Amino acid sequence: MSRELSYISGDFVVYPTHGVGKVIEIETQTIGGVQLDLFVIRFERDRMTLRVPIAKAKNSGLRKLSTRKVMESALTTLRGRARVKRTMWSRRAQEYEAKINSGDPVSIAEVVRDLHRSATQPEQSYSERQIYEQALERLACELAAVEQIDTGAATEKLEKLLVAA
Repeated sequence: MSRELSYISGDFVVYPTHGVGKVIEIETQTIGGVQLDLFVIRFERDRMTLRVPIAKAKNSGLRKLSTRKVMESALTTLRGRARVKRTMWSRRAQEYEAKINSGDPVSIAEVVRDLHRSATQPEQSYSERQIYEQALERLACELAAVEQIDTGAATEKLEKLLVAA
């Protein structure tokens, strides 16, 4: 069996632009006269179902959940010092969005770390807050799936690490 076919119904997977989803089935559809095998992935948080052609799964960035080692690396990243560049917000926002959509937990953790504000720091702009929350949610969803806890508990764990840093 090839690497692309290594997902079965019930597996949790990560799709870079949508986060953690669950393979609910593998189906065959005929589209434009061509028969395609598709992974059917359900994203509960967004109430969305995505069909990814098995042949394109690898190129789409679809991947298994991170290992505990990768998640530990992401959590270590959260404990580091924030690195905020002095470039224009629009440029940084694009970089943050690209990191979130990469699907890489360590990159997402960098966004969370860099945009986290402690009680003593100035308020975030609306767009900063949106990106921060998107990154935090994406990281919490994967942490929850890896550690088999609920998303709320995962979010709490991440926020405790940020406050302690």
